[in-house]
Amino acid sequence: MRCFWDDRQRLHAPSGEFFNGAMHPAAEHPGRVDAILAAIGRTEEPVDFGLHPLLQVHRAEYLDFLREAYAHWHAAGRLGDAFPYTFPIAGRRPLKFSRIDADLGQYSFDTSTPIGPATWEAAYWSAQTALAALQAVKSDERTGFALCRPPGHHAGADYFGGYSYLSNAAICAVSAGKRVAILDVDYHHGNGTQDIVMDHDAMVFASIHADPTTDYPFYWGHADESRGSILNLPFPRGTEWSGYEPALVRALDWIEKAEPEMLIVSYGADTHEDDPISHFKLKTSDYAPMARRIAALGLPTVVLMEGGYAVDALGTNVAEFLSGF
Repeated sequence: MRCFWDDRQRLHAPSGEFFNGAMHPAAEHPGRVDAILAAIGRTEEPVDFGLHPLLQVHRAEYLDFLREAYAHWHAAGRLGDAFPYTFPIAGRRPLKFSRIDADLGQYSFDTSTPIGPATWEAAYWSAQTALAALQAVKSDERTGFALCRPPGHHAGADYFGGYSYLSNAAICAVSAGKRVAILDVDYHHGNGTQDIVMDHDAMVFASIHADPTTDYPFYWGHADESRGSILNLPFPRGTEWSGYEPALVRALDWIEKAEPEMLIVSYGADTHEDDPISHFKLKTSDYAPMARRIAALGLPTVVLMEGGYAVDALGTNVAEFLSGF
C-alpha cells in the first residue's frame, strides 16, 4: 500500500475552538500527525494536481473566500484566528458583503473551525494528498492511503465546518472518472460529503455514525435521509463492535448492489473507546477486522484520514486499520 503525506499540512494550527459555551484547545491539531507517521512508516509526497479537481466539487467563490479570509480578517484589525459569529439560518443567498464577519458566517456552519494564516495552504495540500492516493489506485495500486489533515468530510461545496475545509472524498470521487462508492466510518456523519453526493449521479454514499439527535453535526445524518444514493446508519453512544459490525455488513451489501468501480473510505479513528470527543466503544483490535470486511468487496480502494483525537492511541489505530487491507 502506498501512503501519502505533505508536511505543509502541519501549517494549519488552530489556537482553539469554541463549543459548549467556552473556548477549548483545538482537538484537530498538528500533533495528531506525528503519531500516525510514526506508526505507518514511509510516506510519499504528492504532486500538485492544481485547482481544477477542487473546482469540480467546490464553487469558485468559496475557494476564493478560503484563500483570502485570513488576510481580510487581519486587514480588519483582528488578532488571532478568524471565527464566525452569525449564521443565515433562514436561508442563504449569494450576497456580497463588505465585512469579513458576514463572509465567515455565509460560508460556515459552526464556531469550532477557525481559519488561520496557513489554513488554505494546509487544506489545499490535504486535498492534493488525497488526489495522490487516488492516482496511485488508478495506476493499479490496490489500495492507497492519504493522511489528510485537516480532514474533509464535513465540508460542502460552499461551506466549511467540523474541522473540514475541502471535501477530499468528493474531490477524489469526481476525479476518479468512474462510478464510485464512498463509505464513511468516522464517528461523526459526513454531512458535506452527503450534500455533494446528492448532486452527482456517479456517486453513492454510506455512513455509519453517531445518532445526530445527540451528536454533531446534528442537522444531517438521520436515518430518514436515506434514499437513492444515500444510506445513513446512525447508532447510539456506547456502541461496541458487536453492534457496529452488522451495520458495516449492511452498508457493504448496499454498496455492492450499487455496482461501483472504486471505493473511497473516509476513515475516522474517533470511533475508538478512548477518543476524548466521541462516544463509541470500538477497540484497537476491531479496526483490522473492519478493514478486512471492507477489503472483501474486492474494489480498488482509496483510504482518506478523517477524525481521531485520542493521540496516544491514534497511530496504532490507523496502522491496525490499514493492516486489514
